[in-house]
Amino acid sequence: MTVLHLADEGEAADLAAFLSRLLHYDRSAAVRLQAAGTALAVFGRPPSFEVLAVRTVRLAKPYENGLDVTLDVTVSAGELLESVDERAATARVPGSVTGPPWAGVLPPRGGWRAEPGLPAPDALRALVAAAVAEFRARTEELAAEDRTRAALDGIGRDIWSRTVGDTGLPVRAVHAAQSLGFLRPRGASGPGTGPGSGEDAPRLFSSGAWLRLRTPFGSVALRRAGTGALGISVR
Repeated sequence: MTVLHLADEGEAADLAAFLSRLLHYDRSAAVRLQAAGTALAVFGRPPSFEVLAVRTVRLAKPYENGLDVTLDVTVSAGELLESVDERAATARVPGSVTGPPWAGVLPPRGGWRAEPGLPAPDALRALVAAAVAEFRARTEELAAEDRTRAALDGIGRDIWSRTVGDTGLPVRAVHAAQSLGFLRPRGASGPGTGPGSGEDAPRLFSSGAWLRLRTPFGSVALRRAGTGALGISVR
């Protein structure tokens, strides 16, 4: 069985925290793992947000047997989480599973360019808080008989599909970043807090049809509406 040797206990804790958040939204979640050298990329798709979440984990060495140079497999997030040993800073790669459709369509590896107009971290968090408050207020205004799934979904689409300024980035992507622990306030600490204790400003990038919100703790990526099949990377 392939064993991943993570760089340290903090990387193991951060991987476990990310997997736990994914499983909070989907108990049967799968993740796609891609590794080369001493970097492991973990891709997941929390269904509530309709984005791809990407967490990069530092490895101490590629693999236990020292023979493989790359890894590309889709596995159960729950089984991977159970295999994480934070004290030993290791994780066993479970057996592969039939990947969901999203696992075959990943953002491109290169060609990303910086996009302007992204607000400061505090403003992004305030934007999400205001959107959550509006959703709650609008749903509470509905009569009990009108509080149907269709009505709630309609309110959600109206709020979360709004864009952040002129960036084209939907608010739901920022909400996803915060909910997955990628958009943290300055001085955040504790298990799974990622690199450093300060806060580097999130940045927005584009590549073809894709947008990516990148923070020091992880990224969320999504395809822009109305772009057809451009920019898809199937691998």
